[in-house]
Amino acid sequence: MKSLFEQFGGAYHKESNYLIPNLTLSASEEMDIGIYGQQHLQYLQKYRRLTYINLLTSGKLYKYLSEIDNQAHERFLRIVKQVKQMQGITEQLKENNPIEWTRKVNCIRQQAEETVLRELIYS
Repeated sequence: MKSLFEQFGGAYHKESNYLIPNLTLSASEEMDIGIYGQQHLQYLQKYRRLTYINLLTSGKLYKYLSEIDNQAHERFLRIVKQVKQMQGITEQLKENNPIEWTRKVNCIRQQAEETVLRELIYS
């Protein structure tokens, strides 16, 4: 009689007197998730435990985290670009007053980061 694991396509190999299941990670488990994906993973593990367990056991966790990471990164870049345009921060300012340009861009990047974290990572 086959075990439930074998009925669902699993196989074993023998080591000493033990049968060890042949387990491998799927390709999705090897995805690079980036900083936003890692931050969201920590959030899920701490505050959304059931969601984390469901994604993990279904094999969809790393694909989900990779998608969140990509969305967050794209959103960050879009916000920075839009705010720079709205405030008239140009390459001309960068040439004429690099310190002022750096100050303004750093402020925009910090605001964009806070927005992305609030909207996508910690929600």
